[in-house]
Amino acid sequence: MDTSAFARIYLVIAGVAVSFALIEGVVLSFTGRRDYDWKGSMASLAIAVGRRIADFVPALLALPGAAWLYEHRLFSWDMKEPLSWVVLFFSLEFAYYWFHRVSHRSRWFWANHAVHHSPNQFNLSAAYRLGWVGKITLTLIFFSPLAWLGFAPQVILLAFAINLLYQFWIHAEWIPKLGFLEGIINTPSAHRVHHAANIEYLDANFGGVLVIFDRLFGTYIAERDGIKIRYGWVQPITSHNPLRIVFQQWIDIFGDLRKAESARDVLGYLFAPPGWQPDGKGPTTENLRRQAAVVSPANSSVRANAAAAASDGVVT
Repeated sequence: MDTSAFARIYLVIAGVAVSFALIEGVVLSFTGRRDYDWKGSMASLAIAVGRRIADFVPALLALPGAAWLYEHRLFSWDMKEPLSWVVLFFSLEFAYYWFHRVSHRSRWFWANHAVHHSPNQFNLSAAYRLGWVGKITLTLIFFSPLAWLGFAPQVILLAFAINLLYQFWIHAEWIPKLGFLEGIINTPSAHRVHHAANIEYLDANFGGVLVIFDRLFGTYIAERDGIKIRYGWVQPITSHNPLRIVFQQWIDIFGDLRKAESARDVLGYLFAPPGWQPDGKGPTTENLRRQAAVVSPANSSVRANAAAAASDGVVT
């Protein structure tokens, strides 16, 4: 597929996504279910438009080393065969899980990903509120090893785009739980948990299309009826200024780096979990849960120590 054809397809998909988001906003506004955040929705649209400035960075540069790895690939796959796409799908899901998990657990990657988690309402427009500097900060490096398995970089990027496209519809509060599909595929319910700022729900449900790797690695949390979800950052940003939303996390990082007194501090402020502080008392997920005596439902081994944590008595 040539570049112009891909660009046309992208514009059509983008137009459809924005149209559905606007329709959702109109319906929710007139059904009286809640006050729809139109300012937030317009901020998401502005950020999506501004994200096109990242197009000046060639897509293949976002996959560092992929071209070399592909030249030295272990296997060769015929992409006309269904089996090749099945292998690519599960391989990409595995890579996506770790890409997404690290994007929440390392501040360097969180600074870009946090843009997507900044909306204080959960709706379809949040799906296209994405950071601008992902290519520059090498967030897609987790997908480069797929080239060593024999998949061309262009095919990897296409599969990644399809994965993200699937995730558009799961950014919705009004879609109920989907029965037996919960715990298998990434559903709106599972993704509501992922976007929650509630301490009980932090750092969970990192899968793209599936949540099987969340279940395998202990990060799956099912939505619970007794917990009202609060969306956005743990320390919410209320500004609708697109530039503020996109760069606030980077501004905070640079502010912390100015306080660094050692190489350890510098590395911690850049790559440790969001909220990390040199004295170990920063608002990381673990510290927040410890302080609130709240234990993640995903981690049964920690639950056994809940009583001790409670008696002893900030993040993505």
